Amino acid sequence: MKTLFTFALAGALSLSSLAANAADDLMSLSSAQAKFKKINVLLKEGIGEAKVALFDASGKKLHQRKVNVTDEQLILPYNLEDMPVGEYKVQITTPEENVEYRVNTFDHAPSPESLPLVAFGKAIDDETISLTVVGLTEPGVEVEIRSAKTDRKIYVEHIDQEDGFKKQYSLRGVDSDEVYVKVTDALGRVKNLYF
Repeated sequence: MKTLFTFALAGALSLSSLAANAADDLMSLSSAQAKFKKINVLLKEGIGEAKVALFDASGKKLHQRKVNVTDEQLILPYNLEDMPVGEYKVQITTPEENVEYRVNTFDHAPSPESLPLVAFGKAIDDETISLTVVGLTEPGVEVEIRSAKTDRKIYVEHIDQEDGFKKQYSLRGVDSDEVYVKVTDALGRVKNLYF
């Protein structure tokens, strides 16, 4: 009786270790990663028959697919461009085991061209203005001081600063409220400043 109990215990332990190894095997043979609003599920060779399901943060099933991965790896891409940014769950199920991955999608960083030019100006006195330009990604800014009434150029200067600059301009005989400053950076972004 004692021998029978020992064999039963040894059998139970070996079955539980096989089940744990199956989970480790499925985890080592699969992965899920996000790149912006796209999720790629990698299934390596040897998984066999599997079911792959994608769920949103509320647990709603968005997609499910059956695959058979035998002699070469398979990548399942999910394009979530029309879905909100956030956490998604990928569930991979085989006849032996189940593995879940939590993956966070994120937006593309905006390109510098899509962001507005950051420039500020203020009148120091009646004939002096101050200009500040920040957040440049490329050196090269053209500063034009123009007449607010006729749009005629009064002064033009090209400034090659790396990140930004601050500069004062003396207008000599022209009031600051009679001009505006047109700032154009190397990316073609334009900002007009009125005083």
